[in-house]
Amino acid sequence: MSLYDLIVIGGGPGGYVAAIRAAQLGLKVACVEGRGTLGGTCLNVGCIPSKAMLSSSGKYESLSHLAGHGIAIEGARLDLDAMMARKDKIVGDLTKGIAFLFQKNGVDLIEGWASIPAVGKVKVGDEIHETKNILIATGSEPTPLPGVEIDEGDVVSSTGALTLPEVPKHLVVVGAGVIGLELGQVWSRLGAKVTVVEYLDRILPGIDGEIAKLAQRALSKRGLKFQLGRALKFIDRSDEGLTLTLDRVGKDKEEQLVADKVLIAIGRRPVIRGLGLEALGVSVNARGFVEVDERFSTSVEGIYAIGDCVPGPMLAHKAEEDGVACVEMLAGQAGHVDYNTVPGIVYTDPEVASVGKTEEALKDAGTDYIVGKFIFMANSRARAQGETDGAVKVLATPEGKILGAHICGAHGGDLIAELVLAMTKGATVAEVAATCHAHPAMAEAVKEACLDAMGRAIHA
Repeated sequence: MSLYDLIVIGGGPGGYVAAIRAAQLGLKVACVEGRGTLGGTCLNVGCIPSKAMLSSSGKYESLSHLAGHGIAIEGARLDLDAMMARKDKIVGDLTKGIAFLFQKNGVDLIEGWASIPAVGKVKVGDEIHETKNILIATGSEPTPLPGVEIDEGDVVSSTGALTLPEVPKHLVVVGAGVIGLELGQVWSRLGAKVTVVEYLDRILPGIDGEIAKLAQRALSKRGLKFQLGRALKFIDRSDEGLTLTLDRVGKDKEEQLVADKVLIAIGRRPVIRGLGLEALGVSVNARGFVEVDERFSTSVEGIYAIGDCVPGPMLAHKAEEDGVACVEMLAGQAGHVDYNTVPGIVYTDPEVASVGKTEEALKDAGTDYIVGKFIFMANSRARAQGETDGAVKVLATPEGKILGAHICGAHGGDLIAELVLAMTKGATVAEVAATCHAHPAMAEAVKEACLDAMGRAIHA
C-alpha cells in the first residue's frame, strides 16, 4: 500500500478544499468520507439546501406582493414535493461536482468512517491507510437541548426541518440564531405560523445590536413572531400536538405554547467522536473543540485540525480558508487566515451581513471609533425594487481605518464583500467613499455610510 502525504478525514467544505489544494501543491492525498456523498453538512443538509428553500419560498411569497407592481396573479398554488425535488437536485449536482473535482485533481476518495489508531495511520473499515500527515475536518452537528428528544418527525433539527412532508400549521423555532431564523422564514413564507423562542432578550447573538434590531423589526413585518427571554423547559406530546412549557428568564413565571412542529436550533457542536483522539493524547477543550496552534497543528505531531471542530467561527468559508492555509504551510508555503475579516451572513429577507468588530465590542474594549450609517429607504435602487428595510453601518477609527461593517438589507451578503476587501487591504472610509459606485445601485449605500462616517453624507 502506498504512503500518502496527507489523509483528510471529512469531505465537507474545509476537508474537500484542503484535499484539492494539497493535490495542486503536489502532495499525494486521500479524503475519507462516510456520509456517502461529499460536501459535508453544508452541502447536504445545511447551507445549500436551506438557501435553495429560501430562494423557492421567497419566489412563492413574492406572489402576494406583486399587485403593488401592477401584476395580478390568480390560481397560484404551492407544490411542496416539486420544491423539495428542486432542492435535492441542486444538492445532488453539487456533490457530484466535488467528486469530479477529486478525479480532476488526483485526490483519492476513501469511502467509510475513519478512526486514528496511531500517528500516521487512518483506519477505514478493516483497512489501515498510512500517511505522513492527518487532517481532521469532521465538521459539526446540531446541538441537542437537554431533556428534549429530537425525533426528526415532530421535534426536528435543521436536518429534519429541510424535509418536512407538509407545511406545519404552527412551527415553534427554539433559537433565534442564523439557522432558526432562516428555516423559520422558509416555512413562514410557505404558510406556517412561526414563533421564534429565544433565551436571550435579542435575536442574532454576536451580531451588532443595532443591526439585529433592524432585522427583528423587518422579520416581524414579514410574519415571524418572537418570544424573547424565554427558556424551553420541556415538551409534552399528545394527540392534539406539542405543548411547550417556557420559563420566563429571571421572572419565575411559566408560559405554554402549542405547536404541531418544533425546530431545535440552539447552535452546533464539533463532531470528533469515534476518531480515537483521547487515546492519542490530542487536546480537546471543555466545549469539545480540538485545540490547535497557528499552523492548525494539534498537540500530537503530524495531526492537524480545521473548520468547525476547532475554535472560531463555525462557517463553511472559514473552514475552507483554514484548509487552504493549513496545507499550504504543510507544503512549505506561507498560509494565513485573518479571522477579523471573515464575514458572516444570515440569508433571511432582509439579509444580515457582518464583518469585524461590533459596536458593543468596541465599547467594551474602550476603543475610540466613529460611526457611519445609511438607511436603504434613502437609496434609489432600493426604492425602485421595494426593498427599503435596513441600513449599512460602518465602524472606523477616528483616522478612518475600518474596524467593522454591518448590513441589514437586500443583497447584504453581496454588499459586504466590498467592505471585507477594504478591511483586508487596509482601506479607509475615505478611500471607499472616493470610489465611484454605479448608479442606481444598492452598493451606493456602502459609499454613503462611509461618507457619513466622515460627516459628509450627501443623501442622508
